[in-house]
This record gives sequence, C-alpha cells and structure tokens, in this order.
Amino acid sequence: MPTKTQRYIRAAGVIALCGNAALAVLKIVFGLTSQSNALVGDAIDSFSDVAISLMTLIVAGIAAKPADKEHPWGHSKAEAVGTAFIAFTLFFMGGQLAVNSITNLVSSEASPMPSMIAAVIAVVSIVVKLLLALSQYYFGKLSGSKMVKANAKNMASDVLLSLGVLVGLVISYFTKSGMADSVISILIGAWIIKTALSIFMDTSVDLMDGATGAGEYKTVFDAVKSVEGAGNPHRARMRKLGGYWDIDIDIEVDPSLTVSQAHVIACSVEEEIKSRLENVFDIMVHVEPRDDKTEESFGLSEDNLEG
Repeated sequence: MPTKTQRYIRAAGVIALCGNAALAVLKIVFGLTSQSNALVGDAIDSFSDVAISLMTLIVAGIAAKPADKEHPWGHSKAEAVGTAFIAFTLFFMGGQLAVNSITNLVSSEASPMPSMIAAVIAVVSIVVKLLLALSQYYFGKLSGSKMVKANAKNMASDVLLSLGVLVGLVISYFTKSGMADSVISILIGAWIIKTALSIFMDTSVDLMDGATGAGEYKTVFDAVKSVEGAGNPHRARMRKLGGYWDIDIDIEVDPSLTVSQAHVIACSVEEEIKSRLENVFDIMVHVEPRDDKTEESFGLSEDNLEG
C-alpha cells in the first residue's frame, strides 16, 4: 500500500500532468497559427513538463515497491534518478530552443509578425502555471520529495518564461517586427538551461549521498547527547532515500556495561533521533567503549560542524 508521502507525490504528478497537457496543446495550436516562435518554444517546454509529470507518476510507483534482495534499501533512490532525468530533459529542450531561435534570428528571412491572440494565450499560461507551481510547492512540502520540489521550481520558471513571451509579443506588436519574439525565444532557452543545471546540481547531492547543510547533523548530535549514558557522537553519516533519512552514527558508552545495557542506550538514541527529525527511514547506532582510540576515516563529528 502506498505511503502518505507516495500518495502526495502521485497527486502532484496527476495535477501537473493534466494542467501541462492542456497548456501544451493550447500553446502549440495558437503558437503555430499566430506565427509566434516564442509561444511555440513555450509549448515545447510544456510538452516536456507533460513528459516530466508522466515520469513522476512512474517513479512514484517504483519508489513505492518494498525492499527486495536486489534492493535491500528499497527503491526510493528512483526519485533522485527521476529528478536527474528532469534536469537532462530540460537542458536538451532549452538548448534546442535556443539554437533554433538563433538560427531564425541570423537568417536572411524576416521574422514573421505574430498575431496578438498569442498574447492572450501567454496570459492564460501565466495564470495556470502560477497555480501549478503553487500546487507543486504545496505537495513538495508535504511529501519532502526533491523531485516534486524540482518540478515546482520548473513551474515557477515557466511563469517567468510565459511572462517573457508576453513581453516579446507586446514589443513585436508596437515595433511591427517579429525580431523581439525571436530574441525572447533565445532568452527562454537560456533560462531553461539554467534551471536544468540548478536542478541537476541539487539532485547530485542525493545521488552522491552528500549533505546539504549542518542542521540535520546538529539535530542528531544533540539527540545523542540528551540520552543518559550516550556520549561522543561521531562517524555520523546521513543520506536521503527519496524523502527519508538513512542514518549511521557511532556513540561511546561506559565499557563496564553489559551488551544488554548498551543495547538499551542505543535504542534510546534511535527513539530520540526519530522524535527530533522527521521522515527517518532507518538508524544504525554502533556502540563503542568510552575513550576508544580507533582512528576514524569517514563520517562527521561535532568538530567537523564547528570547522
């Protein structure tokens, strides 16, 4: 049965799919009939959003699968892979739009003068994209999904793209030239590329099991220090599996304690971390005797945060 997080991701995907499909058809039809290169480019972006929304639904289904012998940590990493796919798709679309627009601009043929019906469609696109962006931010916050948050960022960028299309059309109308429309198309392509790179750099942290900040580590260290008998939290490693945390940490206890007593302390540490940090998938607490001098070659300690 899908978790609440996975249901939020699916809901976000369905809303984005329906909204973008309607916009894509609307913009491609009126972009071609009104001879607006910028609106056609915006339509291409909307079609890529349709593909992204479909991919979001597919990834949500994959991530919902339970762990198996090939994937003992489950399938949540599919979300990071899906987010990277979003970035590559946007990068390709943006590059293609920019190249085509530059070709049209430098060609000897005069750029066609788009009709003002394209401006009406651009206004509709701005309103719908704004509503879609807000819905994706909402479900992204509820689910903690970087993939949905990336799509929200993409939708927000689309609002600016449609606004740029509208500006270009207005300029073309007053100057009686289609050149501004082509220039706006180039800028739209550059903006799409920038958004793609931003999304990819963000998701690469998850793919590399990296950390985006010290806040979560500090929460874990403070949780350990609040448990009686647990000390010196170190060799901490935190990574994201979808929207959930997988945590490894070493603690030190009195070496005279029995294995059973040390186990009780370790379980208390787990519960304390879960009470302070949301969306925890698993915690592995390794117990060491106090003042152990073993050199650590990986993981973080409080000294690393202070540095």
